[in-house]
Amino acid sequence: MAPERALRPGPLLAVEDPGDERLSDYRSLKDPAARAAIAQDRGIFTIEGRLAVTNALASGVDFCSLLIDDHQAGALSDLVDALRETGAPVYVAPRAVVAATVGFPLHRGVVATARRPAPRPFGDLVAEAARGTHPARLVLAEGLNDHENLGALFRNAAAFGTSAVLLDPTCADPLYRRSVRVSLGHVCALPFARLAPWPEGFSLLRHHGIAVVALVPPERARDQRGGTGIALAGLASRLAGHHGIAIVVGAEGPGLSRAALEFADHVVAIPMANGVDSLNVATAAAIALYELAAR
Repeated sequence: MAPERALRPGPLLAVEDPGDERLSDYRSLKDPAARAAIAQDRGIFTIEGRLAVTNALASGVDFCSLLIDDHQAGALSDLVDALRETGAPVYVAPRAVVAATVGFPLHRGVVATARRPAPRPFGDLVAEAARGTHPARLVLAEGLNDHENLGALFRNAAAFGTSAVLLDPTCADPLYRRSVRVSLGHVCALPFARLAPWPEGFSLLRHHGIAVVALVPPERARDQRGGTGIALAGLASRLAGHHGIAIVVGAEGPGLSRAALEFADHVVAIPMANGVDSLNVATAAAIALYELAAR
């Protein structure tokens, strides 16, 4: 096999006009509808912030370009050089030009676009997780339509070695700008897919020996099949013989649907002080993942 041809470094280009057509991928970053149309038309997504871009680089994202303000370009020369090594162009502009282009003051001064990866079949991700050398650990999300909560969930899932994240059909796009930013770019490295039909698709997890565990507030920790829920700390003893676990979390407010609870193997809760009825969904998932990793 012939060796791969080394990429030529991408150009470093000064831009002075926010109307420059080369910056068209960066228009209207705060307009969800406009961004959705641009993303779909061009097959791209946006990565905002130094840490997010750095982590996305490490994950092998296929970058289209980088836009950086001239105050940051010198201080972040290593990042600029690393991104240019992918072959993508880097646009350097005055801070006011960057703000006029994206539609708001970009305090982080760094934003990139990358090619959106092809969707992964959820069955492939489950099978890969089940074949791993370590027990599979997945997070399933139902009804999460807050982009920042979704990004935080991905960041926490990555921190505790989650194999993949599976989303129900109603969850927000994890590659939306705010999700990617809050995840610090870890959404670019952590495999994810849509699981449908939901929750009937849970049966595939059981087929691979993965226990499905619904995480709910204490007052809802009651198995819909008539038994009582169990405390999170007691879960590990229930998982003997399984090849992994999938933690199911729901949106703040409505929580998990009755159907999701009925399809779960176990219903668990995190004990809380009196007067506190729930946690942020990303925080609750982090506690559950930590508890499982520690045992």
